[in-house]
Amino acid sequence: MALTGAGISVPSGIPDFRTPETGIWANVDPMEVAHIDVFERDPARFWSYYRPRFHSLGDKEPNAGHEALAGLERRGLLDGVITQNIDRLHRAAGSRNVVEVHGSIETSTCRECAASYGIGEVEALFDERGIAVCDACEGAVKPDVVLFGEMLPTRAIAQAQELAARAELMLCVGSSLVVHPVAALPGVTLENGGRLAIVTKGPTPYDDDATLKLEGEIDAELSAMLAALA
Repeated sequence: MALTGAGISVPSGIPDFRTPETGIWANVDPMEVAHIDVFERDPARFWSYYRPRFHSLGDKEPNAGHEALAGLERRGLLDGVITQNIDRLHRAAGSRNVVEVHGSIETSTCRECAASYGIGEVEALFDERGIAVCDACEGAVKPDVVLFGEMLPTRAIAQAQELAARAELMLCVGSSLVVHPVAALPGVTLENGGRLAIVTKGPTPYDDDATLKLEGEIDAELSAMLAALA
């Protein structure tokens, strides 16, 4: 199985989080714009940050890295993908068993009546204050992503742990493997007799435990892997 982080989507034109100057959090404090308390206390401030993210992510396309993982799944070599990303690109590439532990921008939901809106419908919900408001009950509409201060979805975490426990090999792609509880999943694979292969730039806490560590461009590394298995 594969565990992916922000790095796999960088070749699609989506910045990662922590790279100095260019990362998503380089010039903004996430606790001030992407925390559930901010959404509830000052939804205009929240949406002033998240609305442009919707625009920037909406037209992004999968890259060769996403496509390589989908190709492995089609060949029966990959049981599934656990991703920390909210960008929908694994599904767009054709991966079928995708566990999105941080949710997805694909939909947004009214906090009052639970009306659901697709990503293409949200823009029409914004009022003059810059807040997305349900057109059925005028409740606050929130993206179906996990914000800081929220618990990860119980079902997704259970699915992720199950995949990790039965994996003969966990392929860790584009993740620093430091954000918990997802960062504990490679340990679950190791504890159950599986192995790790890491494809990411920079160090991770699991480098010494990995059978393989690659630090080249992620899309190129995964494309080469797929070709080698042909």
